[in-house]
Amino acid sequence: MKLRELLEGCTFTAIGDTEILSITDNTEKVGEGSLFFCIKGGKFDGHDFAEDMLKKGAVAVVCERDLGLGDRQIITENSRKLYGEACSAWFGHPEKKMTFIGVTGTNGKTTTTNIIKHILMSTGHKTGLIGTIQNEIGDEILHTDNTTPFAYDFMEVIAKMANAGCEYVVMEVSSFALVQRRIGPTHFKIAVFTNLTQDHLDYHKDMEDYYQAKKMLFDICDTAIINIDDAYGERLFGEIDCEKYSFSVAKKADFYADGVQIRSTGNSFDFHCKDKIYSIKSLMTGMFNVSNLTAVIAVCLMEGIPVESVTEFLKNYGGVRGRCEVIPTNTDYTVICDYAHTPDALENILKSVKEYTENQLVCVFGCGGNRDSAKRPKMAKSASKYADRLIVTSDNPRNEKPEAIIDDILRGLENSDTPYEVVVNRRDAILHALSTANAGDIIVLAGKGHEDYQILENNRHIHFDEREVVAECLEELRKGEQQ
Repeated sequence: MKLRELLEGCTFTAIGDTEILSITDNTEKVGEGSLFFCIKGGKFDGHDFAEDMLKKGAVAVVCERDLGLGDRQIITENSRKLYGEACSAWFGHPEKKMTFIGVTGTNGKTTTTNIIKHILMSTGHKTGLIGTIQNEIGDEILHTDNTTPFAYDFMEVIAKMANAGCEYVVMEVSSFALVQRRIGPTHFKIAVFTNLTQDHLDYHKDMEDYYQAKKMLFDICDTAIINIDDAYGERLFGEIDCEKYSFSVAKKADFYADGVQIRSTGNSFDFHCKDKIYSIKSLMTGMFNVSNLTAVIAVCLMEGIPVESVTEFLKNYGGVRGRCEVIPTNTDYTVICDYAHTPDALENILKSVKEYTENQLVCVFGCGGNRDSAKRPKMAKSASKYADRLIVTSDNPRNEKPEAIIDDILRGLENSDTPYEVVVNRRDAILHALSTANAGDIIVLAGKGHEDYQILENNRHIHFDEREVVAECLEELRKGEQQ
């Protein structure tokens, strides 16, 4: 592709007709014929390597200041933004070929996007999914490392979706993706806001910065669907200028739920839309899932999908992997695996499960290393509100000492009456929870959810699937009883 075709609207000298063989912001991927984008990150600034990239064979570099490289430099105000646009052009503007539905917020993104995607598929619309657990092209599953892929990878995967005949792309839109311009010039027909609670403050300087990052999605959408039960959602609803609709499970809104009944076998509620009321039944339990489903039904109605098609789908849909997922145990107690890794998410799952716990609610949880340490004691306080017993353990410690992370967590239990134990090794913690469970107990394993790994020092990943761990521990306990 010619340089001037790749960077439409930019002014060039004679190098505008130069053939570009690759584009990248990664110094390790630069070769002959590359166009290198100098992007400044938290620890790495591509501008510092611009001259070296030209020596490696790059045709030119895109930068945000004069680097003294003559006509080999292309100066722009925002190299991240231009890189996203260039990636779009490189793959033939795939974002223009499909309808995009985006969901942002701290909690609920994965569940909401997955249900929307599967309902669209069940009603005859081939759909792509981009999210935390995996990417999907119709029924094809693709591995992902990020909630929202980086710019080049994002455009590459949605190009595959377009080429495969997808009509829709339903995606989780992270705050990182919005700030870092990973989605390029993508525009959304519908954007959903679920909620905003403390998370990622190791990246965002404070909650206001986090909120402003999320708000960016609503500058690039046609219609917004906003959760006004959330304080930030209520604020957002009053600040955005696009077409907007509210949803709620606590008060009247454009779309709202009432008559909610929560059981261990699922939820039922009445869904209100204008002057119509629909009876909804779902296998997914918890008030947070009532909120997720209210948003889902609103999106489906906006896209012309009848509520009857949604209710038919929900009859047999058991939920998303790692989101309030019941792990089979063949015991007289229940084990639930959930991704809850923020104070609000942990409080929500425990509050919900507590409503149908017959005996004791036990929570096994930890916090990730090299992440926002301020939320660690808050996680403990949230857990202690509803759990009858806590087992504090490791999550993904990364390069921090697990014991130090746990010390931070325990500060949140200093004035709590909730009994707790510390078992540093997560597998041992799960074994301990199972070995001390009684009939009617519910054990919530919080923090890992869909993940099938643990991240230890030096970014070392080990296989760790809590479904497998529970099965192995139960087998170990059974053998011990037989001896």
